[in-house]
Amino acid sequence: MSKKLSESEYQIIDLNEINIDKYGAFCQQSKKKTKGYKEKFEWIKERFKEGLHLKLLLVNEGAKRGFRAKGFIEYILGENAWRGVNAKGYMFIHCIWVVGKNKGHGYGTKLLQMCLDDAKGMHGVAVMTGEKVWLPKKDLFVKNGFEKVDSMPPYFELYAKRFSKKAPLPKFNPIPKSRLKKYVSGITVFKSNQCSYVSGYASLVAEIAKQAGVPWRIVQIESCKEAQNNVYPYGTFCVLLNGKVLTYRSIGRKELLDCLSKT
Repeated sequence: MSKKLSESEYQIIDLNEINIDKYGAFCQQSKKKTKGYKEKFEWIKERFKEGLHLKLLLVNEGAKRGFRAKGFIEYILGENAWRGVNAKGYMFIHCIWVVGKNKGHGYGTKLLQMCLDDAKGMHGVAVMTGEKVWLPKKDLFVKNGFEKVDSMPPYFELYAKRFSKKAPLPKFNPIPKSRLKKYVSGITVFKSNQCSYVSGYASLVAEIAKQAGVPWRIVQIESCKEAQNNVYPYGTFCVLLNGKVLTYRSIGRKELLDCLSKT
């Protein structure tokens, strides 16, 4: 059991249009000049207008280092979620992350509770989980009373904590096979700026495809509605090869070349 945390050990900052320039985005803080970081930073500022909440965890590392950013939670109104879900009336969590040795001290639960508090008056809180992609893992949510309400192959699950048993359950949006028909040739990379890491991975896939002489395209997801109604449930990153999903995660050069050699 973790000890009770005091305010001298940590702070949680509510980021907004005014202080985001001071604190910045959490992911890739050491690479602020990269395209991915810049895209994410601008994406955050635009999403504040749509009800985005971004809470930054600062942990006290002593007199010399002071408070340092060690985690965050990002959530938004379900209507504006950047995932392939119907979560109207819920608060929807995109990401929650506590890094390194700060795990296991109850910070994740602290961040999650802030989301639950902000969702009062709504149906509840929902989150998409996945074991093999850049998505929250289910353990934290199960521990805090969330229930599994839907799933979609190959490994996506939807969890929710309802404030009333009468509340409608959130669910994954269906993906008609007809949507895949225009992507049956070569490689198609779908990406949004919701994650700062995907820009680099998308560029790598495009570079490898070009070297291999395989037709390729990058499709930029520009809105939450596009993310909710696309060819895949994870509205941040997906690679199709000849109309079939190749991966939802980063893929190395050798792995991608091996896949291309088999087509």
